[in-house]
Amino acid sequence: MALVISVIVCAHNEAQHVAACLHSLLAQSRIPDELLVINNASTDSTRAVAAEIPRVRVVDEPRKGLVVARETGRQAATGDVLVYVDADCRAPLMWLERIERHLLDDPSLIALSGPYRFYDWDWWGRLLIRAYDYTLAPATQLLVKYVLRIGTIFYGGNFAVRREALERIGGFDTTIEFHGEDTNVGRRLFATGRVALFHDCYLYTSARRYIAMGKGAVFRLYVRNFTSELLRGRPKDTTHIDVRI
Repeated sequence: MALVISVIVCAHNEAQHVAACLHSLLAQSRIPDELLVINNASTDSTRAVAAEIPRVRVVDEPRKGLVVARETGRQAATGDVLVYVDADCRAPLMWLERIERHLLDDPSLIALSGPYRFYDWDWWGRLLIRAYDYTLAPATQLLVKYVLRIGTIFYGGNFAVRREALERIGGFDTTIEFHGEDTNVGRRLFATGRVALFHDCYLYTSARRYIAMGKGAVFRLYVRNFTSELLRGRPKDTTHIDVRI
């Protein structure tokens, strides 16, 4: 049975990055059935850049907020599978084909996520993140998903979810400001069905947060919000630094 796939790109002031993201999505071996850009209260030319690209539908969301934009995308999309991508990401040629294959091979799979690789980071940063992907991340996943059974690793800029599963949990929690939103939706989906992490569904993304804030600061930021969301049901941080460059 064929899947109808909507790819949703949430973008606030992403004029410098959104075109490369969209062109990578339209160059896929499996083209999206629907490609949406949620123009989230942008004050730059994000909307104009996205609107110039064929097969892209722009949806304006004047309320600023990443999670608000994700929820707007859920309500605007028509596919039975919703795929979320951040505007600074670039998709490898077979990325969407691999996502679809995993979902078709396992009808019990309600959502999946893939890790990041970085196209603009130094060699040391890229080495660190690959080491994390194959050492600390599997250990963390073993603990939180299979031992404690309280949630899962879930990457907010790279995930796919069956529409009915997202509807079943009430969509996105728009009271979350920014950090921890991915862990939140992953945890809630995990409580209702099978959620998986696949290394072959990786995306390239920008390391701009690491570059702007420093590796240590960002690692600590992610760890404390991941831990707080899983243990307390809420992220620790209620504000975030805008690092768009």
